[in-house]
Order: sequence, then structure tokens, then C-alpha cells
Amino acid sequence: MIEHADAVDVITALPDVAEGTSYGNRCWKVRGSMFVWDRPFSKADLKRFGDDPVPAGPIMGVKVDGLDEKDAILSEGTDGVFTIAHFDGFAAVLIQLDTIAPDDARRLVVDAWLAAAPDDLTEAYLRDHPIS
Repeated sequence: MIEHADAVDVITALPDVAEGTSYGNRCWKVRGSMFVWDRPFSKADLKRFGDDPVPAGPIMGVKVDGLDEKDAILSEGTDGVFTIAHFDGFAAVLIQLDTIAPDDARRLVVDAWLAAAPDDLTEAYLRDHPIS
């Protein structure tokens, strides 16, 4: 579990991040490219769950670097990482903050930032924060 405020701290600690809104919800962008956003479920989303349990608590959308990466992330079976029909064909996953481990949330947020940030920022970031 990661508190929403702690997730926001991870997001805003990354270089050149600005907060904005998307569809009335908070989002975070790097040089204008959105990479994480609050994603409450719409009435249509809730209806699509049918009899399946609806993930509870705060949900965030997290950009990924393409559909192949999305499939790889989902196949890992990480607790608190999922998708919904509305995201079919869209390079992003959802994270359930009440369930996901803080390190998993941090990894996905940093990867989302790396996928969205321009090359000069990612190169500088990776020089200072090598990923093994």
C-alpha cells in the first residue's frame, strides 16, 4: 500500500514535473506529456465490472512505453496493477494504491516518467540514477 500523498511525492520528485488536470482529475506531466493521473472509475467503468469486484481506494493511471510493455507488466501479476476494457489498445496500466507495494508503485511511476520525458531529461536522469 502507498498513500496517495506519498505517490504524489514520488511523482513530483522527478525532474520538470508539473501538475495539471485531465477530465477534472489531477494529472502530472513532464514537459507537457502526461505520465500519471488520478483515475476514478466512471459509471460506465463500474457497469463493465458486472459481478466482478471493483478495485477500491484511489486509482492512478500510469503511462507505459507501448502495448508490449503493458502486456509484460500485466503478465508479471503484480498486486495492485491491472487494466480495464476502456484501456484496451492504450499504453497505460492502472494501479490500486491501497494494494500495490510502494516499491512497485515507485518503479512504475519512474518508468512512466522515462517513457514520457524527452531524451535530454531521461539521459540526465539515468546518469544520476542508473537502473540495474
